[in-house]
Amino acid sequence: MEIGVNVPNFGPATGPDVLRQWAQTVEGLGFDLLMVSDHVTVTPDVAEQYPAPFCEPFTTLSWLAGITSRVRLGTTVLVLPYRHPLLTASMAANLNRLSGGRLVLGVGVGWARQEYEALGVPFHLRGRLTDEHLEAIRTAWEDDADHRSSGIPIWVGGMSDAALRRAVRYGEAWHPTWFTLNWLREAMERIWGAAEEQGRPVPALAPRVVLRLTDTPVSRSDRPIGEGTVDQVMADLEQLRLLGAESVLLDPYNDDPAETGRPEGAWRALAAVAAHEDRARLAGPRG
Repeated sequence: MEIGVNVPNFGPATGPDVLRQWAQTVEGLGFDLLMVSDHVTVTPDVAEQYPAPFCEPFTTLSWLAGITSRVRLGTTVLVLPYRHPLLTASMAANLNRLSGGRLVLGVGVGWARQEYEALGVPFHLRGRLTDEHLEAIRTAWEDDADHRSSGIPIWVGGMSDAALRRAVRYGEAWHPTWFTLNWLREAMERIWGAAEEQGRPVPALAPRVVLRLTDTPVSRSDRPIGEGTVDQVMADLEQLRLLGAESVLLDPYNDDPAETGRPEGAWRALAAVAAHEDRARLAGPRG
């Protein structure tokens, strides 16, 4: 199972130097994947969680591709209706090619109603538009001989029944975010049912989970995966392995905009997970 990191690409402190340090930290600690989020304009509903400036994901990943060599790069998630699908298909294919085939395209419908309005895209049609864009992107790539030889995996985000059906139809992987273990077990049954209903294979599991380390164990029943002591987090990762996860994305951002100016705490948490993961790998394969 590969483990990646969601890197904050927003906030007044998130400039070239901080992004470079993030990339060097993620790759240097041995993580497999570096992903960034997507907003085009920071409307008030976006700014409540993600302060300006917000670095556009394709340009940010293109720049990060030039200062990394091994780590895969991706979006968690690109809001498909914000851009023309042929533009998205072209930018993704170019970035994949220029990075040596390292792109993962995580996609979703988005949630920011005011941002949709600012971009002139009907919010109430976001699900249908996402499906139409996925169809157009797939068709564009099928007509691209260079892409066919190095395909870009699509991870479909979302946690609703519609999102699960979309993941089955279009995704190499399903990419849910921030949940409890009990919720995931129930959702896995729903996605298996959606796959059976469509006569398609079940997509791989590639979740994004919080990374919130505590000094003492967290015992409440609604504890999300990834919150607790480092031993609890490692046990969570093992549970995800047992559920068949092929990739897990750790998200160290805890909804505090001030964190973007002091990333050292997140880096220490990632280093702790990396050290424990290294020890687990040295211990040999799990039964």
